[in-house]
Amino acid sequence: MNRIMCLFLLLFFTATMTESIAQQKTGSKKNQPAPSKPKLIVGLVIDQMRWDYLYRYKELYGRGGFNRLMNEGFSCENTMITHLPTYTAVGHTGIYTGSFPSIHGIVGNNWYDKKSGKNVYCTDDSSVSSVGSNSSAGKMSPKNMLAGTITDELRLSSNFKSKVIGISLKDRGAILPAGHSANAAYWYDESVGSWISSTYYMNALPTWVNDYNVKERPDVYFTSPWNTLLPIEQYTMSSKDHVTYEGSIPGEKSDSFPHRLDLIKDEKYKALRYTPFGNTYTLNFAKASIVNEKLGKNDATDFLAVSLSSPDYIGHVFGPNSVEAQDNYLRLDRELSDFINYLDAQIGKGNYLIFLSADHGVSHVPGFLREHRIPAGSINPRDLVKELNDSVEARYGIKKAILKIDNSQLYIDENISGSFSDIKEFIAGLLNKKDYVLHAFDLSETSETNIPSDIKKRVENSYLPKRSGDIQIIMAPNYFEGEKTGTTHGLWNPYDAHIPLLWYGWGIVPGKSHREVHMADIAPTLAALLSIQMPSGCLGKVIEEVIK
Repeated sequence: MNRIMCLFLLLFFTATMTESIAQQKTGSKKNQPAPSKPKLIVGLVIDQMRWDYLYRYKELYGRGGFNRLMNEGFSCENTMITHLPTYTAVGHTGIYTGSFPSIHGIVGNNWYDKKSGKNVYCTDDSSVSSVGSNSSAGKMSPKNMLAGTITDELRLSSNFKSKVIGISLKDRGAILPAGHSANAAYWYDESVGSWISSTYYMNALPTWVNDYNVKERPDVYFTSPWNTLLPIEQYTMSSKDHVTYEGSIPGEKSDSFPHRLDLIKDEKYKALRYTPFGNTYTLNFAKASIVNEKLGKNDATDFLAVSLSSPDYIGHVFGPNSVEAQDNYLRLDRELSDFINYLDAQIGKGNYLIFLSADHGVSHVPGFLREHRIPAGSINPRDLVKELNDSVEARYGIKKAILKIDNSQLYIDENISGSFSDIKEFIAGLLNKKDYVLHAFDLSETSETNIPSDIKKRVENSYLPKRSGDIQIIMAPNYFEGEKTGTTHGLWNPYDAHIPLLWYGWGIVPGKSHREVHMADIAPTLAALLSIQMPSGCLGKVIEEVIK
C-alpha cells in the first residue's frame, strides 16, 4: 500500500512540475490574477462613423481591427445620441462628460454670443498662446466647457497621479476629451505641419514632441498618389468613383482616384486631413506618446484620448457611399489592428481597456439619394437668412432682425423695436410653410411644442439660454444646411445619431446588446468600471451589461 502511495505522489509531483515548466516556457499567466484596474484606458473616437460601417465593410475588414473588437469585446449595437446638434465638439464633450449641452455648455462647434455680438468657437481662449508654432491655432483651451469629464474624475480619484493626454488633428477633438485637468492635449497646426499645444497645458513642447515633429513630417505622405488599397473593382459597396456631387481634396481638382497628392504643393498640410494618412499620422503620434510619457507604467491608471478626424473630412467631401469613404475605413481597420497589437506589446493584453465610439454619423449626399428617387436636399443658410430678414423688414420695417443661423437655430436681435415674441412667431410661421421644414418653433416654448417626444427631449437636452438661439428648425429627413457638393451631419435622424460603441480588454466579457443606450452613458459606465465618481454634470446611466 505504501509503495502504491509513493508511486502516486511521485507521478503527481512529476505532473505538477511539468505543468509549471510548461507555463514558464509559454509565458502562461494562468495563476496570475487580473489587475484590479487597467493600466491604461484608450478612448478611440472616430469622427463621423455611422454605426452601419461596422457591418457594411465587415467582409473586407481583417481579423485584428474592428472585427477583433466586435468578436472579443462587447458591442452596444443600439447606441444613440440624444442631443442636438450632432456635431464634433458636442459629441466629444457628450462622450466624456456623460452630459448634454444644457449642462456642459458646448452647444455647437460654434455659437453666437449676443452680448459681444461675436461668434464663439468652442475652444477659443484669447488668454493663452500657441506652443509649438507662431500661429493662432494654439489659442485654445477647455474653458468654455462648463462640466467636468471622466478624465478629470480619473485625475481626481488618483490625487492627480493618473496621466491624461488628448490627441487629435482637430483642436476640439483633443482638448474637450482631455478635460480641464489634463497633463497635455496636442492637435495639428496645418500652417506648419506639426503637432502643437497651448500655454494652458505647458510653456514649451516636451523634447520628444519636438523630436517627433522633426522626424515624422506629413511630407512623407505626399510623395506618391493615394490609390485604393484593394483593386477598385472590389469596392462594390460604393458608388462609381466619378460623380458630379462629390467635392475634391484641397489643392486637387479631381474627385476620383488616383488622388495625386504628390502634385499638391501649397495646401499639402491642409490636405493631409482629407486623406486616410491623417489617421496614420495621428495613431503614430499616439504610439509615441505612450512610450515617451510612459503611459500604463504608473501605479495609477492612465488615459489616452484619441480622436481620428480624417474620416470626417473625407466624409464631408465625398459622402458615405463613396469609394474614398470605403477605402478610408478599410485602411483604418488595418491601422487599428496595428495599434491594438502595439498595445498588446507595450501594455500587455488584458492590462488596458479600449472603448471605441463616434461623435456623430453623417447623411448621404443629397445628389446620390435623388439618383435613387429618395427625397433629399441642401439649403444655403445665408440665402435663407436673407430671405427671412427681407420678409421681416417688409412686415415690420426692421432690418437684419436675424443676426445668425447656427446649429439649425436662428439668433434674433433682442434689441429690435416691437414685440420680440411676435417677430419670433412670424419667422417660425414662415419657416413652417417650407417643404423642407418639419417644425420651426420658439426654443423658450419647447415644452409646449407639438413634436414627437424623442425629438423634444433632444432639444430640451441641448437648450442653454445663454448660448442657444431663439428659433429651432427641425428639417425633413435627408435635408440639411449645406453646399451643392458633399454632405454633412448635425440632425436627430438615425444616420446622424446612431453610433458604434465597442468595449474591449480589461474587465470586458465578450457579448452584444441591442438595448437602446446613449452616448451620455459612456462616461458613467467607465466610472463604474473604475469605481470612481461620475463626472460633475453627468446625466447618463451605467450600461450594466458592460460591467458584468
